[in-house]
Amino acid sequence: MRATIYVIPGSSPSMAGRLMLEHKGIDYRRRDLVAGFSRPILRLVGFDGITVPAIKLDGERLQGTTTISRALDAIVPEPPLFPADPEQREAVERAEAWGDEVLQPTPRRLVWAALSRERSGVHSFLEGARLGMPAGLAARTSAPVVQLSKRLTRATDDAVRGDLAAVPGMLDHVDQLIGEGVIGGAARNAADYQIATSVRLLRTLDDLREAIDRRPAGRLAREVVPDFPGRVPPAFPTDWLAGIS
Repeated sequence: MRATIYVIPGSSPSMAGRLMLEHKGIDYRRRDLVAGFSRPILRLVGFDGITVPAIKLDGERLQGTTTISRALDAIVPEPPLFPADPEQREAVERAEAWGDEVLQPTPRRLVWAALSRERSGVHSFLEGARLGMPAGLAARTSAPVVQLSKRLTRATDDAVRGDLAAVPGMLDHVDQLIGEGVIGGAARNAADYQIATSVRLLRTLDDLREAIDRRPAGRLAREVVPDFPGRVPPAFPTDWLAGIS
């Protein structure tokens, strides 16, 4: 069994999709797409939606991390991505949904906003990328990609300030899920991959890394995703970071 996964470099859900395939022991071929310009490519290769990760596996087309996690458990039951106990499964599903709907958009928006202010970080996100051109050239010509992605993620100054204010509360919730044993256990589950990858993307921001690393959330992110390319030098005004301790 072999899969093809379509990803965007630096995308936390793309990383979650890759980790879930590895969790199942499924060999895969990775196809990298350019952020902001991936939508028509996905349609051309037969996907109905416009999001990554997008996976071709045994004739099926799977798109989106929550769809992928359930499909993989059906196709390859062991090792599972969800607990067998109904109550535990419900808790993992709730955590996964929160990670997908609430947490995930925040680091995506913050990183594009930060890169629009400090483009020197672009090259670091392209480490290991397979875009069909040298990483240096892709970085030097990235201005339109960054601006388009910033616009598509609605990374306005007001939205970014709101996201930065919300980050401590989101990390509190991740720490709580770890404390309750919903995530961070000996056996990885779908919520681990959904949440830890987003925290790992947040951690690429120098403005936030120290505050994240002091927390259980930061430790989990480093354990689940030991290698996540990308680093953005300080980019946001000091007063925007007042709530980040």
